[in-house]
Amino acid sequence: MVDIARPASVARRKKIRRTIFIVASLLVIGGVTYAVSKLKPAAPSVERATVWISTVQRGPMLRQVRGSGTLVPEEIRWIPATTSGRVEKILLRPGATVRPDSVILELSNPDLQQSVREAQLTYQSAQANHQNRKAELESQLLSQQSDVAGIKAAYNNAALKLQADEELFKDGLVSEIQLKQSRSANDELKNRLTIAERRLEMYKNGIPSQLAPQEAAVSQTRAAYELRNRQLDDLRVKAGMNGVLQLVPVERGAQVGPGTNLARVADPTNLKAELRIAETQTKDIRIGQYAEVDTRNGIVKGKVARIDPASSGGTVGVDVTLDGALPPGSRPDLSVDGTIELERLPDVVFMSAPAFGQENGTISLFKLTGDGEAIRTQVKIGKRSVNQVEVLEGLKPGDQVILSDMSDKESFDRVRIVG
Repeated sequence: MVDIARPASVARRKKIRRTIFIVASLLVIGGVTYAVSKLKPAAPSVERATVWISTVQRGPMLRQVRGSGTLVPEEIRWIPATTSGRVEKILLRPGATVRPDSVILELSNPDLQQSVREAQLTYQSAQANHQNRKAELESQLLSQQSDVAGIKAAYNNAALKLQADEELFKDGLVSEIQLKQSRSANDELKNRLTIAERRLEMYKNGIPSQLAPQEAAVSQTRAAYELRNRQLDDLRVKAGMNGVLQLVPVERGAQVGPGTNLARVADPTNLKAELRIAETQTKDIRIGQYAEVDTRNGIVKGKVARIDPASSGGTVGVDVTLDGALPPGSRPDLSVDGTIELERLPDVVFMSAPAFGQENGTISLFKLTGDGEAIRTQVKIGKRSVNQVEVLEGLKPGDQVILSDMSDKESFDRVRIVG
């Protein structure tokens, strides 16, 4: 066979057709790629039964805050040691019902017993010194009273003699000299009597001041003796009030010093609730606000009585005094839940409160559209309550929203609701 050469025009047309085909293919692929890139991702499906759907409402909203805590007695007494000692006996254990004279434990202190005996002897010695000094002063008083009585008797006799001499002088039976002598003796005795009576009065008035040092010594030694006696009696540690023994933080044989807490007694009939409220929710709590305490066996009404001035661990302590009778089984340290009423909003748009979002902030929720889908919506919320939150913008009454945690759908703006 003999090869026949192709014309150049045929080869050129074939090359042009190949180029056109390649360009067209590239254009088609680019167009398809662009179209695909513009397609929205398919909305993920969410089972209706697995999400929490709430309906936006309009009307009155009760604003509350909630916290947990425990019941504690209103009256608690720690019983401290008044002196050092060694724990010899523990007669009562926590849980025992006590009266003011109930002995909880006994201490021993040999040094204190010796001090009591020494204080007693010192007191008795001061009493004896006081009695001796008093007897001495009374003896001197009697002596002065005797002197006054003698002078007074002599003065009375002189006055009688002067009276007699004056009568006899009138009859000429007594000379003038004798009369003058009688008058002089009478005047002298009168002056002596006046001085003696003044001296006696001054002595009487001075007796208390002369006895004061001895009386002060008696009072001082008596106080020391009574103090030692009280300390000795306090070695038998008593409850001091009606209630229940809660705690005995010492053991037999322990050595304790003055001021050491030996026992704690509480009145279980008068309890209050100590709640811990998140510090972000306490800005509107006020003294006297209405509260309810759930003891798990009934609800008791009360009022806010005290608010801690500082927070601890992200919470603030709030004390609630209880007005009603406590349910059976209520006792100190019982765990409770408390709800405090802050205010009543008469006419607002609200919905159930999601677990996320702060007051006066903006949150992202999925709002149901009615065609089986839910779209992401920005919602501005206002005041929060325990179970409800005020809606300021983004929703209207009747709208339905998903309040469940949808963080796994964060990259989607819509979801399909199935089921």
